[in-house]
Amino acid sequence: MRFDPTFSPYPSRRYPIYAREGMVAASSPQAAAAGLEALRAGGSAADAAVAAAAALTVVEPTANGIGSDAFAIVWSGGKLHGLNASGTAPLAISIEKIRQDYGAVEKIPLSGWAPVMVPGAPAAWAALNERFGRLPLGKVLAPAIQYAREGCPFAPNLAGAFVRSAGRFKAQRDDPVFAEWWKTFMPSGEKPRPGDTLILKNHGDTLEAIADTRGEAFYRGELADRIVADSREFGGYFCREDFSNYHPEWVGPVSVNYRGYDVWELPPNGQGICALLALNILKEFSFIQRESADTFHKQWEAMKLAFSDALAHITDPRFMTEDYREWLRPEYGAKRSREIGNTAALPKTSPPKSGTVYLCAADREGGMVSYIQSNYMGFGSGVVVRDTGIALQNRGADFSLDPRAPNCLAPGKKSYHTIIPGFLTRDGQAIGPFGVMGGYMQPQGHVQVVTNLLDFGLNPQQALDAPRWQWIGGRSFSVEDRFNAEIARTLASLGHEVNISLANTVFGRGQMILRLENGVLVGATESRTDSNIACW
Repeated sequence: MRFDPTFSPYPSRRYPIYAREGMVAASSPQAAAAGLEALRAGGSAADAAVAAAAALTVVEPTANGIGSDAFAIVWSGGKLHGLNASGTAPLAISIEKIRQDYGAVEKIPLSGWAPVMVPGAPAAWAALNERFGRLPLGKVLAPAIQYAREGCPFAPNLAGAFVRSAGRFKAQRDDPVFAEWWKTFMPSGEKPRPGDTLILKNHGDTLEAIADTRGEAFYRGELADRIVADSREFGGYFCREDFSNYHPEWVGPVSVNYRGYDVWELPPNGQGICALLALNILKEFSFIQRESADTFHKQWEAMKLAFSDALAHITDPRFMTEDYREWLRPEYGAKRSREIGNTAALPKTSPPKSGTVYLCAADREGGMVSYIQSNYMGFGSGVVVRDTGIALQNRGADFSLDPRAPNCLAPGKKSYHTIIPGFLTRDGQAIGPFGVMGGYMQPQGHVQVVTNLLDFGLNPQQALDAPRWQWIGGRSFSVEDRFNAEIARTLASLGHEVNISLANTVFGRGQMILRLENGVLVGATESRTDSNIACW
């Protein structure tokens, strides 16, 4: 039988999914199934989230890997807990060394060892499992290890992402720095097709070592030694202390109240504050109709104002000169709202693009997890540590090389971070986790999903499926091809530069689980990718 799984001439419809005992929503069916396996074995929502997260490094390596960073918001014991597992810059790196090694560059290179920072994901898995888990880490990671060793079929969107990544690294095909990437992910040299299978034996062995040592092998054992050895051989900046000194941080989530609900994000160095800032502005307006030029105009202007603050100041909180909590005060939102006029304004900053995975989980006891993990730009740096399957992120690419900038590169520093998990509560009770992955699209996706839910009463699936927009920079916005054409023309007359995009994957990929008043769970998953919900 011959068919193209990506050819979709007819509109498809999804409905929200309901369940009582537990639920996992992820961007891969196999990852969601791994999380459900943990729940059915008696595990917690945290166990399910870790199982799905580890599986995603195998079944969706184009967006995350063992060398990823991670963030999480956990509802447990009647309160929220935040985990920041973003990495730090090597102790031996500096602006001067980058320019010495790469010349008079204005930005850190996007690939190779220069943008690689200490990965935080393995530490996040161990920390979540230790604090909130009920199963041994080895049992939680067992599905991911099995997927790696036995192989997993390529889904349609995954195969397409592999093709794009191969194009990205084509110019470095003969560079020894990237040889392991080609050996690991493109062993035949041919572009994968949906249904093809990729086996990642080294990846499985590394996951097993992480499980057996609760992450110690990665930071203070053999895996750390291998990463440092490759770094030294191929021109990186890591030393042993970069890994032995690393620990994830437990942080307090922050929120704004929007239409009677508290919307929660993690504090900087993440950009979740950008979503809260935009909502703090938008709550000054009343919206009646989603499909109107006035609604989109105000949303677009609020988003640009939020980014103008966030991109100018967010970095490692130890280096921030502005108090981000001031941005969440109602008075600040009201002040910013008065700056929105009747035509498109020109902001000072412009965001780039990237890719990520988001998932969420809920258990029968009321525990819920909002979790996000990323190699940043697709396969990240393109560096894979030899014989380990560890694909390393390129998060350091977001550092500035201007020593006067708050987010300038410095040894041991955390960069501005794009990945953000979201959570909703009301009157001190959990409503549920949500997130939209996709680099600088993420706070924009969070704002759109929240307003779809709370302003316009869309069900969770429709809140995710509604046509999206994305600020590209300046007065330029990209909209999906399903976006109302007449509204786009009106927005253009207001000074917005509106571009229709035929690639819907650039608008993010979201998941959501909400708990109803009777305790029943209702979930939704992204229609723009290979997402799935597993529940019981």
